[in-house]
Amino acid sequence: MNTILLVDDDQALSELLCEYLSAEGFAVEAAFNGSDGLAMAHNKHYDLIILDVMLPNMNGIEVLKKMRQGNINTPTLMLTAKGDDVDRILGLELGADDYVPKPCNPRELLARINAILRRSQTISHSIDDQFLIDTRRLEASYQSKPLKLTGAEFKTLESLHQRLGMIVTKETLCEEALGRRLTRYDRSIDVHVSNLRKKLMEVGASADIIINQRGNGYLLKPE
Repeated sequence: MNTILLVDDDQALSELLCEYLSAEGFAVEAAFNGSDGLAMAHNKHYDLIILDVMLPNMNGIEVLKKMRQGNINTPTLMLTAKGDDVDRILGLELGADDYVPKPCNPRELLARINAILRRSQTISHSIDDQFLIDTRRLEASYQSKPLKLTGAEFKTLESLHQRLGMIVTKETLCEEALGRRLTRYDRSIDVHVSNLRKKLMEVGASADIIINQRGNGYLLKPE
């Protein structure tokens, strides 16, 4: 049975979601403020955390940031105000796996939960063993040397690695790594790729392990 931590200060909604998810076979525990949710995430392993952005005493973005800084890489789904792109993008860049706008349809929430759990319960190996990417723990290594990546850098590497030796467009990287569409003058992906390349070089990779195909995208080079 998969365990879920639900962190939301709306107790009526929390009771409804706990009842619905319990009926779907999940074991659900609830916290009603950010600090309690963070403490529970530290003290117990959960398969998934559902985290509201608007929380008393510590908002969801801060909770997520502290979790990732504390090496709690539990897959996390954010609940955001409808149309609030700032919270959505910031959450994804800090390492959230997905988001659902509130008020949310329980069936959509269930579908997102199942999709995250399917992704998180697989470990991907490269065909030539240069990379080990653990999507459950959001951990990656290059030639057995661990990489210290942000959530956005990890998802950028994951997207490139899934198409090893192939060009991945900036549009695809932006959607898969940052959860948003690429807009004109947006250089976020370029920054994440640059940081990722530097971290790979720090553990012994060549400077051209990620190739910039100008006007097309990026390619992760197999060795």
